[in-house]
Amino acid sequence: MLMSNSNPASAPVRIELPQRKLSRRQFLYTTAAAASSLAISGCAVSRPYGKIKSPNELLDVSIIGCSGKGSVDSNGLKSENIVALCDVDANSLDAAAKKWPKAAKYRDYREMLEKEKGIDATTVTIPDHQHAAAAIMAMKLGKHVYCQKPLTHTIYEARKMAETAKKYKVCTQMGNQGHSSKDIRELVAMIWSGVIGPIREVHCWTNRPIWPQGRTRPAGSEPVPPNLDWNLWLGPAPERPFRQYWSEADARAAEAAAAAASGNGRRRRPANGIYHPFNWRGWWDFGCGALGDMACHVMDGANWALDLTAPSTVELVESSEKTPDMAPNWSVLKYTYPARGDKPPCTLTWHDGGKKPEKPAEMEGDWGDSGTIFIGDKGKIRCGEYCDHPRLLPESSMVDYKKPPIPSSIAQVKGDSPYEDFIQACKGGTPACSNFAVSGPFTEMVLLGNLALRVGKKLEWDHANMKVTNVAEANQFIRATYRGGWSI
Repeated sequence: MLMSNSNPASAPVRIELPQRKLSRRQFLYTTAAAASSLAISGCAVSRPYGKIKSPNELLDVSIIGCSGKGSVDSNGLKSENIVALCDVDANSLDAAAKKWPKAAKYRDYREMLEKEKGIDATTVTIPDHQHAAAAIMAMKLGKHVYCQKPLTHTIYEARKMAETAKKYKVCTQMGNQGHSSKDIRELVAMIWSGVIGPIREVHCWTNRPIWPQGRTRPAGSEPVPPNLDWNLWLGPAPERPFRQYWSEADARAAEAAAAAASGNGRRRRPANGIYHPFNWRGWWDFGCGALGDMACHVMDGANWALDLTAPSTVELVESSEKTPDMAPNWSVLKYTYPARGDKPPCTLTWHDGGKKPEKPAEMEGDWGDSGTIFIGDKGKIRCGEYCDHPRLLPESSMVDYKKPPIPSSIAQVKGDSPYEDFIQACKGGTPACSNFAVSGPFTEMVLLGNLALRVGKKLEWDHANMKVTNVAEANQFIRATYRGGWSI
């Protein structure tokens, strides 16, 4: 069954949101609520679609996207049976086949998912613009899905992913691995303990992008290398000619401009590749920029501890020069949240491209490349890129500070491994901690920042109806129009 040619942009959207009697934090992250959260996570006891195996059986797993992070994901599931491999690049596919010689090989994941009836689960580790098409097709066929972050390319796709997982009762996990760690649980426990009081301000920062951004689409075309199926690589994205490399002069000039714009003179990894295999992230047609790449890691602790699902507004504070085709070299975005239960209104400010918030007087060390600082009425907490190593400021105060115990209501993950968490869910255990009921709403919130970045205005967000209410032009970016042959 190939995907239909229907255009999702023209179809009516009807979203039914669950009643929110408990906070999302209380409901989705606790073992006490595990029995209730099974149905929402897509891991209900009654399972007409997704197949559950016993703990003594091995899962039959397919891999969609074999190189880079795809090889990390296949290694994470190596305890199971890797039965099928799919990659649009024959070189990546052949390299993976040497490690998994018994696995069937495919170039088109649609063909693989249709033919490989016995697959229990699949990874999805391909450019952002193809996540939803691959994952939703797999879920509709009853396959459990481990999908890399950001979960989707658009806000609409994120909501659709969560709905599909619930409808087809499959187990899911987004690959923001820090969410499985003990460190983020310690961070949440510290914040919930009230040690720094009510939190009204949060800042997150990252050194990304480490790929080209802020450029315009190159003219002309080049022959597609024989190892690459360019049409399949484009998938649902608009057609465009293949180009392999920037000129050396263009690459040097762009890197120098990016370093100057960031204000710290940093250099980036060699950036002469245009699209495949790595530099697609900065292009709006394929990726979600620095925000989409890293916020699902860096913002995770704030999202969890402060229940930040639905901001009321998001705005672009400042950025380097923007182009229609790419995210800029750096940006600063501010999300504003209303009061949430007993939590006061707060703001979360995102800084990328090497930008950082103002250094507080209590801070004794360096900022580091990525991290978060929480500013409470009684103090401050900072943590690292993956919400790791949470500590009070000044850090010297940690000598006499005894961290609160992690509440028994927060489920621990064996070995801090998101893969073990996913495997046990697929074998009848509790939902994986970053299942799509958790990571879908989180991704929606993250990607809302890109709407503000693209239109350059303060946006008022209607979460229930999934629309911007004050700037109509921003709504065009909530969902994508797919090429014929691709749909969700």
